[in-house]
Amino acid sequence: MKIARFIATDDHEQIGRLVSDRQAQPLVGGLFGQLHFADQPVDITRLLPPVQPPNIFAIGRNYGGHIAETGARTPTRPLIFQKATTAIIGPDAPIVLPAAAPDEVDFEAELAIIIGRTTRSVAPTSALDHVLGYTCANDVSARDCQRDDKQWARAKGFDTFCPIGPWLVTPDEIDPQQCAVRSHVNGQLMQTGNTADMIFSCAELVSYLSHQFTLPPGTLILTGTPAGVGYTRQPPVFLRPGTTVEVEIAGIGTLRNPVVGPPA
Repeated sequence: MKIARFIATDDHEQIGRLVSDRQAQPLVGGLFGQLHFADQPVDITRLLPPVQPPNIFAIGRNYGGHIAETGARTPTRPLIFQKATTAIIGPDAPIVLPAAAPDEVDFEAELAIIIGRTTRSVAPTSALDHVLGYTCANDVSARDCQRDDKQWARAKGFDTFCPIGPWLVTPDEIDPQQCAVRSHVNGQLMQTGNTADMIFSCAELVSYLSHQFTLPPGTLILTGTPAGVGYTRQPPVFLRPGTTVEVEIAGIGTLRNPVVGPPA
Protein backbone atom coordinates (compact mmCIF):
# COMPACT_ATOMS: atom_id res chain seq x y z
CA MET A 1 0.00 0.00 0.00
CA LYS A 2 0.95 3.65 -0.33
CA ILE A 3 0.95 5.64 2.90
CA ALA A 4 1.11 9.42 2.82
CA ARG A 5 1.50 12.16 5.39
CA PHE A 6 -0.54 15.17 4.36
CA ILE A 7 -2.57 18.25 5.17
CA ALA A 8 -6.29 17.55 4.85
CA THR A 9 -8.97 20.03 3.86
CA ASP A 10 -9.56 20.88 7.53
CA ASP A 11 -5.91 22.11 7.68
CA HIS A 12 -4.94 19.30 10.06
CA GLU A 13 -1.95 17.02 9.50
CA GLN A 14 -2.87 13.37 8.96
CA ILE A 15 -1.38 10.07 7.83
CA GLY A 16 -3.40 7.79 5.61
CA ARG A 17 -3.59 5.01 3.06
CA LEU A 18 -3.92 6.45 -0.42
CA VAL A 19 -7.04 5.54 -2.37
CA SER A 20 -6.13 8.05 -5.10
CA ASP A 21 -3.58 10.81 -5.59
CA ARG A 22 -5.89 13.23 -3.78
CA GLN A 23 -7.67 11.07 -1.20
CA ALA A 24 -6.59 8.86 1.70
CA GLN A 25 -8.16 6.78 4.46
CA PRO A 26 -6.84 8.25 7.74
CA LEU A 27 -4.65 6.14 9.99
CA VAL A 28 -6.25 5.10 13.27
CA GLY A 29 -3.50 4.79 15.86
CA GLY A 30 0.25 4.95 15.31
CA LEU A 31 2.35 4.44 12.17
CA PHE A 32 4.83 2.09 13.85
CA GLY A 33 2.65 -0.86 14.79
CA GLN A 34 -0.39 -2.66 13.46
CA LEU A 35 -1.84 -0.39 10.80
CA HIS A 36 -5.54 0.39 10.90
CA PHE A 37 -7.35 2.89 8.69
CA ALA A 38 -10.74 4.58 8.76
CA ASP A 39 -13.25 3.52 6.11
CA GLN A 40 -14.14 7.04 5.00
CA PRO A 41 -11.44 8.78 2.92
CA VAL A 42 -10.56 12.45 3.30
CA ASP A 43 -9.29 14.91 0.71
CA ILE A 44 -5.59 15.78 0.53
CA THR A 45 -4.65 19.42 0.01
CA ARG A 46 -0.87 19.10 0.35
CA LEU A 47 1.55 16.21 0.70
CA LEU A 48 4.20 16.32 3.43
CA PRO A 49 7.35 14.24 3.89
CA PRO A 50 6.09 10.70 4.58
CA VAL A 51 8.01 10.63 7.89
CA GLN A 52 9.91 13.00 10.16
CA PRO A 53 12.94 10.81 10.85
CA PRO A 54 14.83 10.81 14.16
CA ASN A 55 18.03 10.08 12.22
CA ILE A 56 19.09 10.15 8.57
CA PHE A 57 21.85 7.81 7.49
CA ALA A 58 23.13 7.89 3.92
CA ILE A 59 25.46 5.67 1.94
CA GLY A 60 28.16 6.92 -0.40
CA ARG A 61 29.62 5.11 -3.40
CA ASN A 62 27.10 2.28 -3.58
CA TYR A 63 26.82 2.06 -7.40
CA GLY A 64 29.74 1.11 -9.61
CA GLY A 65 28.81 3.63 -12.30
CA HIS A 66 28.85 6.52 -9.84
CA ILE A 67 32.18 5.36 -8.43
CA ALA A 68 33.63 5.25 -11.94
CA GLU A 69 32.39 8.74 -12.87
CA THR A 70 33.90 10.24 -9.70
CA GLY A 71 37.20 8.34 -9.86
CA ALA A 72 36.76 7.08 -6.31
CA ARG A 73 37.71 3.72 -4.87
CA THR A 74 35.15 0.98 -4.39
CA PRO A 75 34.47 0.64 -0.63
CA THR A 76 34.95 -2.68 1.11
CA ARG A 77 32.15 -1.86 3.58
CA PRO A 78 29.29 0.65 3.44
CA LEU A 79 30.47 4.26 3.52
CA ILE A 80 28.15 5.97 6.02
CA PHE A 81 27.43 9.64 6.50
CA GLN A 82 24.57 11.55 8.08
CA LYS A 83 22.28 14.34 6.95
CA ALA A 84 20.69 16.84 9.30
CA THR A 85 17.05 16.09 10.09
CA THR A 86 16.33 19.79 9.40
CA ALA A 87 17.19 19.07 5.75
CA ILE A 88 13.92 17.14 5.27
CA ILE A 89 11.30 18.57 2.91
CA GLY A 90 8.39 16.96 1.09
CA PRO A 91 7.16 16.81 -2.50
CA ASP A 92 6.77 20.15 -4.30
CA ALA A 93 8.54 22.02 -1.49
CA PRO A 94 11.42 24.19 -2.77
CA ILE A 95 15.07 23.26 -2.54
CA VAL A 96 16.66 26.50 -1.34
CA LEU A 97 20.16 27.24 -2.57
CA PRO A 98 22.13 28.23 0.55
CA ALA A 99 23.57 31.73 0.74
CA ALA A 100 26.84 30.23 1.99
CA ALA A 101 27.24 27.96 -1.05
CA PRO A 102 24.78 28.58 -3.92
CA ASP A 103 26.98 27.82 -6.93
CA GLU A 104 27.64 24.05 -7.06
CA VAL A 105 24.49 22.44 -5.69
CA ASP A 106 23.92 19.00 -7.20
CA PHE A 107 21.21 16.31 -7.24
CA GLU A 108 21.35 12.59 -6.38
CA ALA A 109 18.37 10.30 -6.97
CA GLU A 110 18.14 7.57 -4.34
CA LEU A 111 15.91 4.83 -2.98
CA ALA A 112 15.29 5.47 0.73
CA ILE A 113 14.44 2.92 3.40
CA ILE A 114 12.16 3.78 6.35
CA ILE A 115 12.69 1.64 9.45
CA GLY A 116 9.48 0.44 11.11
CA ARG A 117 10.59 -0.78 14.53
CA THR A 118 13.61 -0.52 16.80
CA THR A 119 16.42 -2.35 15.05
CA ARG A 120 19.71 -3.43 16.57
CA SER A 121 22.27 -6.05 15.50
CA VAL A 122 20.09 -7.89 12.99
CA ALA A 123 21.32 -10.30 10.35
CA PRO A 124 20.94 -9.53 6.62
CA THR A 125 18.50 -12.44 6.34
CA SER A 126 16.03 -10.77 8.70
CA ALA A 127 16.93 -7.10 8.21
CA LEU A 128 14.10 -6.27 5.79
CA ASP A 129 11.54 -7.54 8.32
CA HIS A 130 12.27 -4.30 10.18
CA VAL A 131 11.40 -2.05 7.23
CA LEU A 132 8.17 -0.04 7.22
CA GLY A 133 8.51 1.01 3.61
CA TYR A 134 10.43 2.71 0.83
CA THR A 135 10.33 6.17 -0.68
CA CYS A 136 12.14 8.43 -3.15
CA ALA A 137 14.92 10.71 -1.92
CA ASN A 138 17.19 13.39 -3.34
CA ASP A 139 20.58 13.63 -1.62
CA VAL A 140 21.14 17.28 -2.53
CA SER A 141 24.83 18.16 -2.19
CA ALA A 142 26.89 21.36 -2.30
CA ARG A 143 29.93 20.05 -4.15
CA ASP A 144 32.22 22.99 -3.32
CA CYS A 145 31.60 22.44 0.41
CA GLN A 146 32.10 18.71 -0.03
CA ARG A 147 35.41 19.36 -1.79
CA ASP A 148 36.71 22.14 0.46
CA ASP A 149 35.53 20.90 3.86
CA LYS A 150 37.02 17.43 3.31
CA GLN A 151 33.92 15.91 4.93
CA TRP A 152 30.26 15.94 4.04
CA ALA A 153 28.20 17.23 6.98
CA ARG A 154 27.75 20.79 5.74
CA ALA A 155 27.68 19.89 2.04
CA LYS A 156 24.77 17.51 2.45
CA GLY A 157 23.07 18.94 5.52
CA PHE A 158 21.87 22.40 4.52
CA ASP A 159 18.17 23.11 5.11
CA THR A 160 16.00 21.59 2.32
CA PHE A 161 18.81 19.28 1.15
CA CYS A 162 16.84 16.06 1.78
CA PRO A 163 13.59 15.96 -0.21
CA ILE A 164 11.67 12.71 0.33
CA GLY A 165 8.32 11.38 -0.88
CA PRO A 166 5.82 11.65 -2.35
CA TRP A 167 4.67 8.79 -0.06
CA LEU A 168 6.02 5.50 1.24
CA VAL A 169 5.28 2.12 -0.30
CA THR A 170 5.07 -0.90 1.98
CA PRO A 171 7.42 -3.87 1.42
CA ASP A 172 4.66 -6.17 0.19
CA GLU A 173 4.38 -4.09 -2.99
CA ILE A 174 8.02 -3.59 -3.95
CA ASP A 175 11.27 -5.51 -4.41
CA PRO A 176 13.89 -2.99 -3.30
CA GLN A 177 16.58 -4.66 -5.40
CA GLN A 178 14.64 -4.46 -8.67
CA CYS A 179 13.76 -0.75 -8.94
CA ALA A 180 14.63 1.53 -11.82
CA VAL A 181 15.96 4.87 -10.50
CA ARG A 182 15.96 8.04 -12.62
CA SER A 183 16.41 11.75 -12.20
CA HIS A 184 15.36 14.59 -14.49
CA VAL A 185 16.35 18.24 -14.38
CA ASN A 186 13.92 20.51 -16.21
CA GLY A 187 12.59 17.44 -17.99
CA GLN A 188 15.99 16.23 -19.21
CA LEU A 189 17.01 12.72 -18.17
CA MET A 190 20.16 12.91 -16.06
CA GLN A 191 20.46 9.64 -14.14
CA THR A 192 19.22 6.20 -14.96
CA GLY A 193 20.08 3.12 -12.97
CA ASN A 194 18.64 0.16 -11.12
CA THR A 195 18.88 -0.88 -7.49
CA ALA A 196 19.98 -4.30 -8.72
CA ASP A 197 23.35 -2.64 -9.32
CA MET A 198 23.92 -1.67 -5.68
CA ILE A 199 27.22 -2.84 -4.24
CA PHE A 200 25.58 -3.34 -0.83
CA SER A 201 21.94 -4.39 -0.92
CA CYS A 202 19.19 -2.85 1.21
CA ALA A 203 19.28 -5.88 3.51
CA GLU A 204 23.04 -5.59 3.91
CA LEU A 205 22.78 -1.85 4.63
CA VAL A 206 20.11 -2.24 7.31
CA SER A 207 22.07 -5.05 8.93
CA TYR A 208 25.38 -3.21 8.81
CA LEU A 209 23.93 0.01 10.20
CA SER A 210 22.14 -1.88 12.97
CA HIS A 211 25.48 -3.24 14.15
CA GLN A 212 26.85 0.30 14.46
CA PHE A 213 23.79 2.14 15.81
CA THR A 214 20.35 1.51 17.25
CA LEU A 215 17.86 2.38 14.49
CA PRO A 216 14.65 3.78 16.03
CA PRO A 217 11.32 3.64 14.17
CA GLY A 218 11.24 6.23 11.42
CA THR A 219 14.99 6.14 10.78
CA LEU A 220 15.66 7.06 7.15
CA ILE A 221 18.40 5.35 5.14
CA LEU A 222 19.44 6.75 1.74
CA THR A 223 20.99 3.91 -0.22
CA GLY A 224 23.28 5.66 -2.73
CA THR A 225 22.95 7.12 -6.21
CA PRO A 226 23.62 5.82 -9.73
CA ALA A 227 25.79 7.55 -12.33
CA GLY A 228 24.81 10.81 -14.01
CA VAL A 229 25.12 13.43 -11.26
CA GLY A 230 25.70 17.01 -12.29
CA TYR A 231 29.24 17.73 -11.22
CA THR A 232 30.76 14.89 -13.26
CA ARG A 233 29.27 16.16 -16.51
CA GLN A 234 31.06 18.26 -19.10
CA PRO A 235 30.10 21.00 -18.61
CA PRO A 236 28.83 20.46 -15.06
CA VAL A 237 25.09 20.75 -14.43
CA PHE A 238 24.29 22.48 -11.13
CA LEU A 239 20.92 23.50 -9.76
CA ARG A 240 19.81 27.07 -10.43
CA PRO A 241 16.76 29.10 -9.40
CA GLY A 242 13.84 28.09 -11.61
CA THR A 243 15.09 24.51 -12.04
CA THR A 244 12.77 21.58 -11.31
CA VAL A 245 14.30 18.29 -10.14
CA GLU A 246 12.46 14.97 -10.35
CA VAL A 247 13.43 11.67 -8.75
CA GLU A 248 11.52 8.73 -10.17
CA ILE A 249 11.62 5.21 -8.72
CA ALA A 250 9.66 2.40 -10.33
CA GLY A 251 6.99 1.05 -8.00
CA ILE A 252 6.95 4.19 -5.86
CA GLY A 253 6.38 7.30 -7.95
CA THR A 254 7.96 10.67 -8.68
CA LEU A 255 9.35 13.16 -6.18
CA ARG A 256 9.32 16.65 -7.69
CA ASN A 257 10.90 19.79 -6.20
CA PRO A 258 11.50 23.28 -7.60
CA VAL A 259 14.72 25.15 -6.86
CA VAL A 260 14.82 28.71 -5.55
CA GLY A 261 17.66 31.12 -4.82
CA PRO A 262 19.03 32.04 -1.41
CA PRO A 263 16.77 34.06 0.83
CA ALA A 264 17.31 37.81 0.67
